[in-house]
Formats: sequence, C-alpha cells, structure tokens
Amino acid sequence: MSSILKVFLLLAVMVFISKAQLSDSGQQCLCRRVRKGIRNPSEVKDIQIYPATVFCDKVEIVVSTNSGLRYCLNPQLNAVKRLLANILAKQNISSPGSTL
Repeated sequence: MSSILKVFLLLAVMVFISKAQLSDSGQQCLCRRVRKGIRNPSEVKDIQIYPATVFCDKVEIVVSTNSGLRYCLNPQLNAVKRLLANILAKQNISSPGSTL
C-alpha cells in the first residue's frame, strides 16, 4: 500500500472519530427520561444529585426507593425543588448530633 493512501486512510479515520466525539457530547447523561415528582416521599431511600459536567450538560437528580427502583426527577420543576427541600430538612432534623 502506498504511503499516500495510508495517510489518506489515517486522515479519514481521524475525521470520523472527531465527528463522532463532537456529536456525542452531552449524551453521557444518566437520565434519558425524567419524572415530575415522587408519589410517596416516605419510600425514598436515597437521592443523588449530579451536577452538569463536560459529559452531561444538565443537572440530574436520581432517586432510589426502598423497593429498589431508581428514577430521575426534573430539577427544573418547583414541585421537585420543594420536595427535595422537605426531604433534606427532615434528614437534617433526624441526623444524629444535630443540636436544636
């Protein structure tokens, strides 16, 4: 194989890889679909909040329930913001070592 053909082949592969990386940016998010809220807040076992990064350009809120289900909440909604504030307030009150 001639050296010119090798150079063109290498250049084509590099262009293909760089285009794939550009079109994939922001697509490494955990949440594909989001919910508007939680039906029963007492079922919440864990809440994880992931900030926006280079790999995912949005804030993600992942909720785990006592039954083992995991789903995402829409962080833009006021109902979700209130729910998170209520849950965090309850956790701060019930945490050991807190003084009132």
